[in-house]
Amino acid sequence: MTVLRYAAIGILVLLAGILALVGFLTVTRSAPIRQVIAESDGGLPHVGDSLFARTMELFVGTHIHDGNTVEILLDGDGTYPPMWRDIASAQQSLTIQLYYSQPGAVADTLAKYLTQQARAGVRVLLLLDAFGSGPLRGKWADSVKAAGVEVAWLRPIRWYTLHKATHRSHTRAVIVDGKVGYTGGGGIADYWLGDGRTDGQWRETNVRFTGPAVAALQATFAAGWAEATGELLTGDLFFPLAGFSETGTVKAGFLHTLPVVGSTPAGRFLALTIAGARSTLYISNSYFVPDEGLRELLIRAVRRGVDVRVMTAGPRTDIKTTHYAGRGLYEELLEGGVRIYEYQPTMMHAKTFVVDGIWSTVGSLNFDNRSISFNNESNLVVLDEEIGGQMNEIFMADLRHSKEMMLEEFRRRPVWQKVAEWGASRLWRIL
Repeated sequence: MTVLRYAAIGILVLLAGILALVGFLTVTRSAPIRQVIAESDGGLPHVGDSLFARTMELFVGTHIHDGNTVEILLDGDGTYPPMWRDIASAQQSLTIQLYYSQPGAVADTLAKYLTQQARAGVRVLLLLDAFGSGPLRGKWADSVKAAGVEVAWLRPIRWYTLHKATHRSHTRAVIVDGKVGYTGGGGIADYWLGDGRTDGQWRETNVRFTGPAVAALQATFAAGWAEATGELLTGDLFFPLAGFSETGTVKAGFLHTLPVVGSTPAGRFLALTIAGARSTLYISNSYFVPDEGLRELLIRAVRRGVDVRVMTAGPRTDIKTTHYAGRGLYEELLEGGVRIYEYQPTMMHAKTFVVDGIWSTVGSLNFDNRSISFNNESNLVVLDEEIGGQMNEIFMADLRHSKEMMLEEFRRRPVWQKVAEWGASRLWRIL
């Protein structure tokens, strides 16, 4: 009996070890794309080629529509006033999905408008990530529910859901009457108030848009709502015919990325975008920890003559571990000709890029493995010279408030920083 008991214990230990290994591999997976190859005489499609938009649709599912309007919104000062006006103007429906939320003045303002609209007969649906927006549980959530707002929590963390605890919905979505959409990197917290140039007032970029791309944003919300509640929303209350109508002249589409095993839509989107650059590639990203494949693609772009510049968070970052992990990769990129800048006045939280002054995006997608392999993300992508020109100007304006990392100077940083960077960069898969 003793032998059988030890054998049973050994089997249980082995099974526990196997399960632990499977769990570890699950939460640390990645699928870097190292190269984009075009087997044709024309080579890789340039972002301005008609083939590029078709290629993007095939590989990531984003259709570029004509007939949109797009307005770039900077920081809290440029985002909250128009968003509150649009929310207050809703006649039929309000659908809002948030990742990160904190109690405070912004949350109180949101509650005021949501309760006002719900009491006026507007159908108001609020979808909150259970991890990122958890601080709104209790009094705040109860108050808006009492006014008629339908609140759902996405992916609550329980002992029986631990296998998917790392999969968060990082999506940001505000849709008014199915006709006006907002997305970006922002959320509901008081440090998003302000001008993005003052300490404590985060630098952020969001976008307001109308036209056919709004329906895709609404579908993204509907997918999240179905996951959280079991209700799949459709019909003209949420998808009115007017919401599909052309309202402007901008070509744009909506990117909704989902985690999968193997190469992900987010990874393919970034790889194709980098490969499509011919003259300029300007990246603004708060959490810049590119995997080996993306680093190779960025350096290859420099070698083909592309001016590649990255602006990321500086000393006022909110997550030091990610900051150090990204810094641990600087030398390789700087040696390869990539120019890197750190934003100085406050936390830089924007997630944008603009390529050749024509292909640009604003959204929630970070330049790290978490966004690429684990999170749901939401980005508006735009194929338009006027919007691209605006994005170039915004990037250059931000560079005036940033410090460029020079290779020789960076190499002389203190030893303790090098040690911190080395340790943090070992964690790149989960950051």
